[in-house]
Amino acid sequence: MADTATMEQEYKVSITDAGPSRKKLHIEIPAERVSEKLRGSVDIIMGEAALPGFRKGKAPRWLVEKQFGSAMRKEAKSELVSSATGKAIEDNKLKVLNTYRTDSLDKAELVDGKPLAFEVDVEVLPEFDLPELNGIAIRKPLIEVSDQLVQEEITKVAVNEGQLESRDSAEPGDYCTGHAVMKGKDGTEFYNLKGAVIQIPTADKNGKGMVLGIVVDDFAKQVGSPKPGETVTIKAKGPDQHEVEGIRGNDLTVSFKIERIDRIIPATMEQLTSLMGFSDETGVRQLVRDRLEQRAQLQQQQAMHSQLARHLIKATKMELPELATAQQAARTFERRRMELMYRGVEPAKIEEHVAEMRSASAQSAASELKLFFILNKAAEVLDIKVTEGEINQRIALMAQQRGVRPERLRQELIQTNQINGVFRQIGEHKTLDAILANATVTEMPVEEFNKVMKDESTAA
Repeated sequence: MADTATMEQEYKVSITDAGPSRKKLHIEIPAERVSEKLRGSVDIIMGEAALPGFRKGKAPRWLVEKQFGSAMRKEAKSELVSSATGKAIEDNKLKVLNTYRTDSLDKAELVDGKPLAFEVDVEVLPEFDLPELNGIAIRKPLIEVSDQLVQEEITKVAVNEGQLESRDSAEPGDYCTGHAVMKGKDGTEFYNLKGAVIQIPTADKNGKGMVLGIVVDDFAKQVGSPKPGETVTIKAKGPDQHEVEGIRGNDLTVSFKIERIDRIIPATMEQLTSLMGFSDETGVRQLVRDRLEQRAQLQQQQAMHSQLARHLIKATKMELPELATAQQAARTFERRRMELMYRGVEPAKIEEHVAEMRSASAQSAASELKLFFILNKAAEVLDIKVTEGEINQRIALMAQQRGVRPERLRQELIQTNQINGVFRQIGEHKTLDAILANATVTEMPVEEFNKVMKDESTAA
């Protein structure tokens, strides 16, 4: 059934359903509005046009229309359509995700004295009912920071603070820096990056590696043991969930010209002690333990948030928008990247995880999108707000986890357009915490928790 409205007696608008989370706007701009727009456009051009034989602004109207008529009508039509569509969306309180052109819009002609009628398809936030948010059963893992975990973390820190040693040929674990170019099967170039880095897979990777954000199963076999100056060619299938539409499912070829090869020589305990400003290794170990305990609390929170997310996804009936856009895919990856940064995961591991996500199933991507809509609506119901102070606190915490200064991380987030991701992450966390506050929580040792989660995952 169509929902009809008149907008300030200027436009005629009716809205019909066009599929899951999709609406078709039928808009008619009256003849008077069209004529007014055309006259105004001609008047503007007449005042600026400088035609041969006439001074600027003195050319006759008929000649200006003849010379600029086609371009003028195209621009006038674009402005009228944009204004009318925006007004229709605003007046009907549509929460639009994406707008799509239709054949009727492309075919509609702007004619003086005649109304302009066209259709526009819009994808909107899905309509659904939230499940019950109170009393959800949640398990809380009790995580202990052992001496072994402290030593493992110190080993990672030693690698991060280590020195690069130049190598003549690449072996497992070594890093190759060079010029990477990614093309599709028709020759379309997607990336052309100088200073790109790849790592020769270590034994635990089972031959898997990553180049330009794409996971390649037989990476080690394709790359081999190259030397500086050589160019390796890597072939891969584009992930179905990639942010760049042209990459999805494409047969990709990456040429990688190696400029240098480096191996990381881990810092010694004496060097770490000096770098961190302690007199002996006791201070280093205590600092690392404090960081791990803080990280354990975040992991505990994440474990409970993940259970809530699975429950909400399973308990909510929703028809997702038919078109999973690149923008929505990018939002999903940004959300996960922010989550891992918050938990203190090192940057290289974060990019590996995001690359794996690109190779995930369409069902997994749909679940992420569904959760985004659920939390967005729950935040409205629970009146969740995010303040500037909370953003600053979150950046400070993330900076501490990464061992960098907060202002440096803030600048990095701004430069990489990830600062909005911090805002969304805080909002999602506050929403999940608000639901968690009214959940039924059962504590258990982390070993028991992991076994229960694994058994439930296997059963599912």
